[in-house]
Order: sequence, then C-alpha cells, then structure tokens
Amino acid sequence: MVITLNIENEVFKRTTVNFNNLEKYGFQKENDTYKFEKIFLNNEFKTIISIDGKGLVSSKVIDLQFNEEYTNIRTEMNGEFVNNVRESYKNILIDIREHCFETNFFIFNQANRINKYIKEKYNNEPEFLWDKFPGYAVYRNENNKKWYGIIMNLDLSKLDSDSGEVEIINVKLDENKIQKLLKQKGFYEAYHMSKTDWISIILNETLKDEEIISLINESYNLISEPEEWIITANPKFYDVINCFNDTDEIIWKQSSNVHVNDIIYLYVADPYSKIMYKCKAIEVNIPYEYKDKNVSMGHVMKIKLLKKLENKDYTFEYLNKLGIKAIRGPRKINKDISDRLK
Repeated sequence: MVITLNIENEVFKRTTVNFNNLEKYGFQKENDTYKFEKIFLNNEFKTIISIDGKGLVSSKVIDLQFNEEYTNIRTEMNGEFVNNVRESYKNILIDIREHCFETNFFIFNQANRINKYIKEKYNNEPEFLWDKFPGYAVYRNENNKKWYGIIMNLDLSKLDSDSGEVEIINVKLDENKIQKLLKQKGFYEAYHMSKTDWISIILNETLKDEEIISLINESYNLISEPEEWIITANPKFYDVINCFNDTDEIIWKQSSNVHVNDIIYLYVADPYSKIMYKCKAIEVNIPYEYKDKNVSMGHVMKIKLLKKLENKDYTFEYLNKLGIKAIRGPRKINKDISDRLK
C-alpha cells in the first residue's frame, strides 16, 4: 500500500492563517483564493501554493524539466535526490508559516474556539502534561486543582468505525446524563477516563459550540462542588472542646486530599464519640513540620468553624446506622449522609 504524505498538514497543523500578511509575503488574490508561486532547487522545480478563504493550504510541486507534478515527495520514497526536493519544498512552507500564520494550541477550529471560551470564562490556560501526548491538554479549577476538561487528538477509529485524526474533549457529568447523551451523535464513552463519570465529545462541528460549552460549564460546576469529610479529633491529644472558644479559624493536620471549600465534620473521639463541629477548609497544603510521640505532621490546613453541633445526636451509633462502621482516619461522606447531617 502506498502511503501519501500530507506535508502541508504536517507544517500548518495547529496554525491559523493571517490573511493580512499573505499579500505582503507575495501571494496574489484571485477571487477568494490566495496563490503563490516559487521556483526552487537550482530552478529545477516550481511550487504553486493556494490558500482558500477558510485558510486551507493546497499545493503542487512541478518538475520543470518534464513540466509535470513531482509526486515522489508525497510518498515514503527515500533517496538523496527526492529527500533534497522534499526538504527544500518543506522549507518554503515553513517560511510561509513563520510569516503568515499564527500558532494555535489545537489542530481544528472548534477546539480552538472552545479553548478561547474557557480562557475568557474561567481564565484557564491549557496544561500540556505529557511529553508522549503533546496534543493532550488539561483544564483544571484554579481553587481545588481538579480537572473539568481534557482536549485530546486521536484517530477516530479508537471511538468509532470511521478513521482519521480528530480532537475530542472529555468532561465530567452526572452518570444518568452521560447515559442519555451517549444515544446522541457526537458523544462517545470516555476515552482514557472513567466511563461512569466522564464522556468524550467530538470537536469536528458535529455539535454546536453552545451545546459543548453548556456541558463544559456543567463539568466545571460539578467538580467545584465541595466534598465533605468526617475527620477524627482525639481530645486526649488536643483540646478540641475549647479550640474554638476565642477564634473561628484554626489549623488542623491534613493527611488527605482535602481542597479549599471542602466541608469538614470533626468527630470528637471517646469519651464524646460524636460529631461536634462543622467546618470549612479555607486554606490547604500548608507546610508544617511537627512530630511527637502521638502525632506527626508534614502539612496542615486552615479550617473555619461554620456551626457547633455538640447538641446534635450525631453519635457513633447514629453514624453506624447510616452505614459508617468505623471512624479512624479521614473519610469522605456521600450526599445521603451529608443531607442527614445538615
């Protein structure tokens, strides 16, 4: 099978033409198309390059000796001569790119429009975290650092029966909504993410920007909701009963992945054995070195008292009935338990 090389796509991928610069460079406008011709490689070859109104680049390389298109550069054929022609032609394209095109983060227009929206709405720049996958970009909430979107480029065959390079965005949504969306065109089971919590949306103009943006906002709001924790306080080691007498903000050992705005229920151990304080994390991951025979700390968080609950019957027996069988280290609680504690 003969493989056709798309040199233009390789050079102009992740770029957008600046039409204002084309005529300055030497392009001639004919209707809605800009054309440029150049003879190169000792006057043996000529390239004719066209850029249409959408910014798509097409071109031919003509062998002037035979006055016909030289197609060898578009095959995997190697050899000193064909490689020399191919590289000389490619250098012409690169020079045009440097003078007439602007670099984008992504390959396709819809992905770049989505990126522009995210920048304007949430002031987030894409984070390219993997050398192995340079086109994969993560968007995360600045406060809690959680991901709410990942743009990826891949072959469509990984999702569908069709093939060809596409870009997708993964967003996090409610499980029931994911199941409904998967019945619609343009949505796929999450690629490289949890299929329960995430969904892949193709960015090839199948869906309108507004529909995709709505789901991105939903994802952002979902990951921005605070998580809730029960954390044990041992009165034998720390006077938790009086810690909020003179202030409503204290520092507390952080041994789990708590984020800003997460809710902390302080469960005071024996002899109280009940939840007595509802707090909110207002600062996390604060370096703090402390160690004695009872406790060791490398990081702390600052928590703010929201409500005292010492008069509530949130005892271990009550929590046990809700399905909490043991309270040792920090543990997340689900919405059902949270609703019972409000």
